[in-house]
Amino acid sequence: MTALAVAAVFLAFFGVGVVRDPRRFSNAVFLGLAVTFLGLALLVGIDSAPPGVTETAMIVALLGLGLGPVVLAGLLCANGVKMVRKEGRQPANLLSLLAGLGMFGVMGLTVAAAVTGSPTLGLIAVTTLLVLGYVSFLFVCFVGYAFLYGRMPLHGDADFVVVLGSGLIGGRRVPPLLASRLERGREVYGSLAARGRPPVLITSGGQGPDEEVPESHAMAEYLVERGFPEDRILREDRSRTTEENMLFSRELMEEVLPGAECVIVTNNFHAFRASLTARRAGVNGQVVGSPTAAYFWPTATIREFAAVFVHYKVLNLGVCLTLILLGVLAWASR
Repeated sequence: MTALAVAAVFLAFFGVGVVRDPRRFSNAVFLGLAVTFLGLALLVGIDSAPPGVTETAMIVALLGLGLGPVVLAGLLCANGVKMVRKEGRQPANLLSLLAGLGMFGVMGLTVAAAVTGSPTLGLIAVTTLLVLGYVSFLFVCFVGYAFLYGRMPLHGDADFVVVLGSGLIGGRRVPPLLASRLERGREVYGSLAARGRPPVLITSGGQGPDEEVPESHAMAEYLVERGFPEDRILREDRSRTTEENMLFSRELMEEVLPGAECVIVTNNFHAFRASLTARRAGVNGQVVGSPTAAYFWPTATIREFAAVFVHYKVLNLGVCLTLILLGVLAWASR
């Protein structure tokens, strides 16, 4: 009952947080804690389940704990190979492959510690598993809440639709990933315009060192060629990062209509982190996502989580270093 009460408390925190502002990472953590304690409550109460249920649940749990990590690591490695074949060998495309290989490495370390009975290897394995457990918990929280956030319906009207840039092909052509954002932006614009007050669409993206024109100009040209009204487009052509996308777009919106509300469009894997960035930049807007190829999801999601993890580096690295320090102290006191 205690675990169930704790789960209810964290669920209440989650609900209040979403109502106050859904663009908070704390919402993801509260939801993760609520689900975790609910799971503990179900485990505690499993003894009172009908005959056969307890045994079945234990078998499923053991299979999940034993085979789940192996299957997940294998899938990540396979996805990593596919990413390299389709997208090239850039470091950012290796994340799912490295994650899978890292999981196999930790499993190998754990097996070696168990087989050899080495206290040193055992402490290293336990410390590694504790750090990995903390990071994995945050990752699951991030993925779970990002899934929910991406399915929140648009609420109310908006004065602007901001489409974030993502790089050009050949210096001036819109790639499929960015085209997906622009088509989603057109869809959102049409939905808002149908309510009686057409918004202004802002294409946001500066000019990279290998680009012939600013991304925002190529994006606007893409839309106009497909029949979008040019007089409803503003170009934000200074930004180089997501943070600058938000800050410079906010400046444009404030010049036209102080206190304006907006809808920000990016790819679905990027939507939750973009919402965190928008909140920090003081942008009054909801973020929606456009479809992305399935094979791109694992690496992109890992990259997004890594950026959020590093943003809260003082807390996260502090927890990880504390766990490592506890392992070192345990080894020294043997």
